[in-house]
Order: sequence, then structure tokens, then C-alpha cells
Amino acid sequence: MRYSNVVETARTYYNSDDADNFYAVIWGGEDIHIGIYESEQDSIFEASRKTVHRLANLVTLNGKTKVLDIGSGYGGTARYLAKISDCQVDCLNLSETQNQRNRQLNAEQNLTDKITVIDGSFENIPAEAEKYDLVLSQDAILHSGNRRQVLAETLRILKPGGDFIFTDPMQSDDCPTGVLQPVLDRIHLDSMGSIEFYSKTAMELGFKKVQIIEMTNQLINHYKHVLKELENRYTEMLKVCNQDYLERMKIGLNHWIESGNKGYLVWGILHFKKLP
Repeated sequence: MRYSNVVETARTYYNSDDADNFYAVIWGGEDIHIGIYESEQDSIFEASRKTVHRLANLVTLNGKTKVLDIGSGYGGTARYLAKISDCQVDCLNLSETQNQRNRQLNAEQNLTDKITVIDGSFENIPAEAEKYDLVLSQDAILHSGNRRQVLAETLRILKPGGDFIFTDPMQSDDCPTGVLQPVLDRIHLDSMGSIEFYSKTAMELGFKKVQIIEMTNQLINHYKHVLKELENRYTEMLKVCNQDYLERMKIGLNHWIESGNKGYLVWGILHFKKLP
């Protein structure tokens, strides 16, 4: 399967041993997204799970609900949803390495009958139109080179009245030109989305806006926790990750924190609904 250059870059990165080991160890092997911290004592795993809980509470789920998680990582969200609601979840993700771990964890937790893991890109979702009641995504759409196409594909495969709920690290609507270059260079992107972009694009395509919950402080807090965890476990991580990778990770995390503190970044929950 051929991917766009931006998507292929993300695929190569997340398939690497360094990235897989880093996220599996530091995040706990279930989630790879920004967490919601209720106290400074919350672990990265606990905070990441609270984000999933917050998203799940925005809709009503049951055994008949069909969910698609785009950019699903290790599948922690899918397993959480399947356990609490008995819903069916498809995981669409471009990293074969992450998908392999996802399938393994599903088997270990006896959830293979509830969760299907699909290799693919959210720029070209391999599903028929109007299949899903809910599409979720956490901190993944930024890796697309055509974010409008991701939203259009999501609209296509949602049932009328279906929900699209996602989080994404974004630039602020009034972000000065060029100031995010250190962040963009680190994640091999030339741009980021914004609340204004996603809202305007979604409504142009045929969504209506339900709500936007801005929580940029959690982005800053999360990357501070990740940096602290990496520093505390640095010697341990050297056994499974290249030192150059870890040093570049520390630099990158500091760029995220600094840009967030300066008001250049935004993070939150965006909730749209496909018009009937």
C-alpha cells in the first residue's frame, strides 16, 4: 500500500524499535496520547486513560455501537471502550509494529471478538460509507499531510447523525509565523491544524459543531510528565533505545513545553456530528 510522504514518514518512525520501545515503556504500552492530569501524582498511564474516559462519556455506547479509532496506536482506547460498553471497535493504524502489539494485547485480554485491527491510513479509510456510529482519534491527525481529506473520509464512513470526537496538538489561531519550526522539525511536519481550521473545514464538509473543550494546560503538563519520566528512567531506557534517540526526544519535549507556555500551541477535545 502506498501512503503520502507525510504519512509514510510517520509510519517509518512509529515502526522503529526506538519509538516502539519508548512509547511502550514510558506510556505503559496501552496509549500514545496526551493525558488529563487531575493531580501531579497521576502517572502517564492513569492520565492517558482519563482522556479516554472523558471522550467516552461524551456519547452513549452499547453493544450495538460500531466504533472506528483512526490512528489507534496500541489500541488502549478500543480495549477500554469494549470493556465498559461491549461495543465493537475497529482500529485503523499505519504502524504494523504497533498493530502487532495491539493484536497481542487484545488476545491477552480476551477481546479479539470485539476489536479488529486494520493496517491502513486515515487519508483513505478502507470501509464502506455510513458504517460507523462513532469515529475517535487521539493526537494522530496532525501526522496527515491532508487533514481535510481525513475529515472528509471520516464524514463518508459515519452514519447520518454519527459522532466524530478527536484530540490533536494544534497551533493557536493567532500563532506567529515560524515560531513552531523547532516542534515541526522534530515531528517532520510543515504545518499543524488549529481549532479554527478544524471547525471551518468540518462545517464546510457537512458536520455540525457540538462542542470544543480547550485544555492546553494538559498538553504542557503531559509533556512535562513525559520528560520527567524519561529523565528518571534514563538508564533503563538506554537498554532498549539508542542514546541519540533519547537525547533528541528530550530536546523535542522541551520544545513542546516551551511552545505551549508561550501560547503557540493548543490542545483539547473537538466534537462534531454528521448532519442527518
